[in-house]
Amino acid sequence: MSERLVPYSCPYCADENLRPHGETHGEWECRSCLRAFRLKFLGHLARHTDTTTAPQEGRNAR
Repeated sequence: MSERLVPYSCPYCADENLRPHGETHGEWECRSCLRAFRLKFLGHLARHTDTTTAPQEGRNAR
């Protein structure tokens, strides 16, 4: 993971007062709400182009 990827705000209180936390990459602490959290990139998702989940007109209509 790149060193340039950093969170812009706390996922709990949305404040921007963040600092690195601990020795492990991806660990952050929020100085506003006093919470520590870890971020991890899981990977890229495939684009979903299936349109079968869209509601259909007349379906279940009475």
